[in-house]
Amino acid sequence: MKRTLILLAGPPATGKSYLIGKMRQVIPDFFLITPDEVKEMYADKLGFRTLQEKQKLEVEVWQFYYGVLTDYMAAGKKVIVSEYPFSDKQKSKLAELSKEHGYQVITIRLVGKFEALWRRRQLRDLEGDRHLSHVMTHYQPGDVLLDRSQADNHISKEGFETIIAERRYNEFRLGRLFQIDVSDFAQVNYDQLLKEVVNNI
Repeated sequence: MKRTLILLAGPPATGKSYLIGKMRQVIPDFFLITPDEVKEMYADKLGFRTLQEKQKLEVEVWQFYYGVLTDYMAAGKKVIVSEYPFSDKQKSKLAELSKEHGYQVITIRLVGKFEALWRRRQLRDLEGDRHLSHVMTHYQPGDVLLDRSQADNHISKEGFETIIAERRYNEFRLGRLFQIDVSDFAQVNYDQLLKEVVNNI
């Protein structure tokens, strides 16, 4: 088995977390690191009072993320998986680390029709298990908001469309690319996708 970094890319609300669960069934021993989980960890540790503080916190988040990724690679973990709406902002660093540690990269890019993604994004941000720090302009460890519709930092439809376009989530790729359309989850052949991925690691 080659040393492999698998990046689950594409816009938010494309089902990357679901795909991770499917991957566990065929690659049970991969190591997972996701920037969003790191963001939640830092929010629960330090909190933020303004969006400006939240942005400063993200600098530390990415330092931590790249540090853990480097440690995994230096230790020679065979398969590392990371999911995020990756953009060109992360591309050069991921390429640099992969080359330095001898990892091939596979990008699984999930894409879909905007209206379908927008409906899913709206529903996800209202779910009780969605970390509150993602939808607030301020957050302190232990904060609770039972009615998520009252959160003060929900993204608008126009904002969601703009961020997808400006950050080119639908275009990110590093290494070998597998792209699937997840506009209708029922039509996605996950088994075939994962069979092809496994054949390349």
